[in-house]
Amino acid sequence: MTTEAAAGDLAIGLDFGGSGIKGAVVDVLTGQLVGDRLRVPTPRPSVPRDVVAVIDGLVQQLVAPWAPSEGDAFPVGVGIPAAIRDGTTLTAANIDSAWIGFPAEREMARVMHRTVAVGNDADVAGLAEMRFGAGRGQAGLVVMLTIGTGMGSALFIDGRLVPNTELGHLELKGRDAEDRVAESARDRFGLNWRDWAAGFDDYLHVLERLFWPDLFIFGGGASKRADNYLPYLTVKTPIAIATFRNNAGIVGGALIAHERR
Repeated sequence: MTTEAAAGDLAIGLDFGGSGIKGAVVDVLTGQLVGDRLRVPTPRPSVPRDVVAVIDGLVQQLVAPWAPSEGDAFPVGVGIPAAIRDGTTLTAANIDSAWIGFPAEREMARVMHRTVAVGNDADVAGLAEMRFGAGRGQAGLVVMLTIGTGMGSALFIDGRLVPNTELGHLELKGRDAEDRVAESARDRFGLNWRDWAAGFDDYLHVLERLFWPDLFIFGGGASKRADNYLPYLTVKTPIAIATFRNNAGIVGGALIAHERR
């Protein structure tokens, strides 16, 4: 397969979530997906060995259209729902607890025989939005929220990432915030959009009081249905919907992979 982008400007971005793993080849100069976006279910249980095997298979599918001389050189970047330091996952949100303390970057590189970079999934998605999307050129404090199976967060100050913030785990009315306001909570409690938005609005007010952000960016699965809840939000902070919607993690994964190249 050929593309207008040079092979050296292409990388694979993967977004590993509690329900699915999705990925694509990305042109890192534009943030555009090249070829098909693929998605596979997250293994149950989501233990590292099984997830890494699935990721390896997904990467092989993604590079299949390219000549080996091109595809074999693509680096891989993976967003993982965990706090990460030096390539090791330190927590496990909505994935198996076996990820805690797992040397994810090293093991993925060993299995896939290619350069691999890993990052917190919300941080990775936020990097894409700050580079190419809704946060591009935004000064001050930006809070990116990925609203899906969990509630991920990424914090940027004048475009610089503050990693592993995990603001989805702030306490909200005596419970972990994401238990109340992740998109999965709307389904779990059988809430209509207005009722779900009331709880989400409470959460945003907490963030507003703590951080006084200049911009909220909403990504994740719920970003595709923002019109269903935006009218019910009352925070004063400006809100933007992620330009890449649910693909922000894929684009950001490719960016961190390319930087590791």
